[in-house]
Amino acid sequence: MEELTIGEVARRTGLRTSALRYYEEVGILPAPRRLHGRRRYDAEVLRVLEVIRFARQAGFTLEEIRTLFHGFGAETPLGERWQALAQAKLLELDALMDRARRMQEAIRRGIACGCVRIEDCALAEPRGTGEPVRAVLPSAPVEVGPRRDRMAGARRGLVAGVLRSSVIRRFRTVAIRSRPLSFRISDPVG
Repeated sequence: MEELTIGEVARRTGLRTSALRYYEEVGILPAPRRLHGRRRYDAEVLRVLEVIRFARQAGFTLEEIRTLFHGFGAETPLGERWQALAQAKLLELDALMDRARRMQEAIRRGIACGCVRIEDCALAEPRGTGEPVRAVLPSAPVEVGPRRDRMAGARRGLVAGVLRSSVIRRFRTVAIRSRPLSFRISDPVG
């Protein structure tokens, strides 16, 4: 029987050796035999890693993949395991797509709104009141806050900048006062 080093497995699968060690650590891959302290994998591990790659491409989490391999009784065939997990994943994806469609619709309604003043905007009405909201836009630029890491800070800065420029363009006729917004936009996405 052919035995492979961790480097050979990594080259054949395109994975990093650290990923292979991680899969062992979290219990997805069984611990390989060791020869002089070095990992020696059975060639069957290549097939297992292809199943893992396929499952990851299909959107399965590592926990779900561990369940696929180790969460059923030993007598349950892999095909039945896959069917059970795949059906659950399809339901999850249906819910996710439904939420994405609701989000798209909310964004389209916001784009089509066309209000000149936020006080007149029906999208900014509190749920169930039917009355327009009296809001005041802040005069000071939106503060980004402390940066925990460079990427998070960059994202916050980008979002704040886009919000500032779109608010200024969209509502330049609104009198701007220096106090925070005093309304809550209802969440149509739910």
